[in-house]
Amino acid sequence: MIRIAAVGDVHLDEEMRGHYRSHLDGVAEHADVLLLAGDLTKHGTLEEGKAVADEFRGLGLPVVAVLGNHDYHCDAQDAIAEIMRAAGVTVLEGDGVTLDCPGGRLGIAGTKGFGGGFAGKCASEFGEPEIKEFVRHGRDVAGRFAAALRDLDADLRVGLTHYAPVKDTLTGEPPEIYPFLGSYLLAEAVDGAKAGLAVHGHAHAGVECGLTPGGVRVRNVALPVLRRPYAVYRLEAVPDPVTV
Repeated sequence: MIRIAAVGDVHLDEEMRGHYRSHLDGVAEHADVLLLAGDLTKHGTLEEGKAVADEFRGLGLPVVAVLGNHDYHCDAQDAIAEIMRAAGVTVLEGDGVTLDCPGGRLGIAGTKGFGGGFAGKCASEFGEPEIKEFVRHGRDVAGRFAAALRDLDADLRVGLTHYAPVKDTLTGEPPEIYPFLGSYLLAEAVDGAKAGLAVHGHAHAGVECGLTPGGVRVRNVALPVLRRPYAVYRLEAVPDPVTV
């Protein structure tokens, strides 16, 4: 059994230093890894990035993160990622990491992801160059994510994104903004790699639980959805994992 703690959309700033950290005491007793599903800062400033690094350093378990759209707002995302890495946090974007856990080898592939919408109601690569670039970027991001998931040598694969891979977990959000909350291409990547779990944030008014078309469990771990400091999911690690 592998225990995965996860949370996203904590939106920290300098004034919140230490407040969220107080809720993380003992997380290493309940989980083998902590996943952070993006939007870790409010506005993506370097000072906010330093606050995030301080909040999640030295927890006694591996911490693996992706950034979110808020973390990109000030164009300091690369510097924020480096600050977090210096604090011992693994920050992923189109790549993966494998961890040796007591219950087996856990492989995590991560990306911020992007919008575009969901099957039947999604943007297409047609028309103005701006629209085509929007769709093309989403495809490129999902393609790198899919390759990273497939390349993981692990007993259990997990996909970590900020944007949602399915619309199930968006229930409660206005349908008009679904194309800006996620993309079905992320779910195709998860299904294609036979992942055991997909974790995302971004949808504050959504719900926690959903499924990909292939039956992979999806969990929206945005803090406003969880209404608890983090969730813990327990999964069996088996060779060539298949979801139930």
